Amino acid sequence: MSAIYILWLRELKRYVRSRAQIVASLGQPLLYLLVLGFGLGPVFQRAGHGSYFQFVAPGVISMTVLFSSIFSGIGLLWDRQFGFLKETLVAPVPRLQIMIGRTLGGATVAVIQGLLVVAVCVIAGFRPVSMTVAPFALVFMVLIAIVFAALGVAIGSGLQDMQGFQLIMNFLVMPIFFLSGALFPLDGLPKALGFITKLDPLSYGIDGMRAVLIREAVFGSHVDLVVLAIVGAILLVIGAYRFSKIEI
Repeated sequence: MSAIYILWLRELKRYVRSRAQIVASLGQPLLYLLVLGFGLGPVFQRAGHGSYFQFVAPGVISMTVLFSSIFSGIGLLWDRQFGFLKETLVAPVPRLQIMIGRTLGGATVAVIQGLLVVAVCVIAGFRPVSMTVAPFALVFMVLIAIVFAALGVAIGSGLQDMQGFQLIMNFLVMPIFFLSGALFPLDGLPKALGFITKLDPLSYGIDGMRAVLIREAVFGSHVDLVVLAIVGAILLVIGAYRFSKIEI
């Protein structure tokens, strides 16, 4: 267990020391909140859906957790280039513990960044139905972080250089975000698009966040919770297997 703690703590220290990363992590959420949240607000309201800012805020929070967690897993590439990964793998520690430590560290950093965006949303005018729902929203943030941190580790374990990073961004991460319903309601979609959104695990994370924060849900919070837990367990197993096959 000591290896898990050390790697988890290393990820936290690296995040805290990188002040630029903390500031930069707020740039994209602020863009979506201010430009889309207020810019599309009148259109969304005229359509009879209420406040678009209230609707999009849980999606932006989940987006922050998504990007941070999956990039922390792909950060294996940096460790590979600078030799830290080799030093870790040759240590007399089971690779499963190394993978769990990295995943939990990346997930913790993602949740911290998500909480920063929550604070920004509240300052900008977002109001959840009650402050008592905060622990439940945190549960969904943790599940989203674990799911995509494990996915990031699974992907990063198979990449050899940074050339594949842009492909991952264009053909995996961005579609996961845009098809999740973070920016638009999931009900009333065409059948083909609706089916695709149901295959996106982030859809259930955002739906769960909206269920507890603003009492709006398509699938239901219990379904969201079960799906995220199952997908997270599957991706942890896949990530552990792929990490165990990394060649030094």
